[in-house]
Amino acid sequence: MDHPPRPELFDFHGISMTHYFTSNWENVQKFQARPDDVFIASYPKSGNTWLCYILDLLYFGPTSMFLQQRVPNLEINIPARLTASRESVATVLGTDHIESMQTSPRLIRTHLPVHLIPKSVWEKNCRIVYVARNAKDSVVSYYHFERMTVVFPEPGDWGSYLKRFMAGKMVFGSWYDHVNNWWKRKQSYSNVHFMFYEDLIENTGREIEKLSTFLGLSPSSEEMERIIDLVQFDKMKTNNNINLSGFAGMDFKVSSFIRKGKVGDWKNHFTVAQNEEFEEDYKIKMKNSTLKFPIKVLTENP
Repeated sequence: MDHPPRPELFDFHGISMTHYFTSNWENVQKFQARPDDVFIASYPKSGNTWLCYILDLLYFGPTSMFLQQRVPNLEINIPARLTASRESVATVLGTDHIESMQTSPRLIRTHLPVHLIPKSVWEKNCRIVYVARNAKDSVVSYYHFERMTVVFPEPGDWGSYLKRFMAGKMVFGSWYDHVNNWWKRKQSYSNVHFMFYEDLIENTGREIEKLSTFLGLSPSSEEMERIIDLVQFDKMKTNNNINLSGFAGMDFKVSSFIRKGKVGDWKNHFTVAQNEEFEEDYKIKMKNSTLKFPIKVLTENP
């Protein structure tokens, strides 16, 4: 299959975006949420798919359907021929897919920054699970994702990519603005459950228990054991309903969608000089933030 040309970044409501996430914008903003909808939000490559799978298992148990069908992306607008599920329609619109869902609650994923979330989500007081990942591992994971994913801009070399990340010229905007603004929203909106990727890695069971409490769920000990087992990275990596292996918009010769699932992989990519520059920039951008990650991501050298 011939791949479409790589999309170009452009400014959109204060952030960088591509047409794959803006061409259906009127319908995204008019989207009518339901009170029992549950949203899974994150900056790209921060554990969104992991959380989607955990929530899907908590609510509905194992299934043979593609996760992307069960937990669709709100803002996506992509040619169906590129999708793993090979939809019968010409274009997959996230809003249309969600409106056709029969499940209750509807599980909906998004990478939108908080200021672009549809008004109805707040008006209906929907539950939102937000997962954040430290900046260094986020940029490394995002780099490998863009290398393999033709519906994202050409990443270029690692050094220039890192500078673009620091400048916030990324699809869905600045990591710094994204995580900080969602963190601020949590302080005034009680139905945001803010999670950290690093905590999930450290103790998956503990974090799922906290998540279950937030959602008002009470899984049995047997169900918890099964979920914890299924969401281990080695199992998700080989699960064709999760790993997007059928997605024609990705080149799996370059990388895998579910790559390592590790904390600290940035040390294999950052040079000492890059790390020092990144740390100084990070301190400036995060100096007024109360958001603290559970691992020490600063003052470490690769």
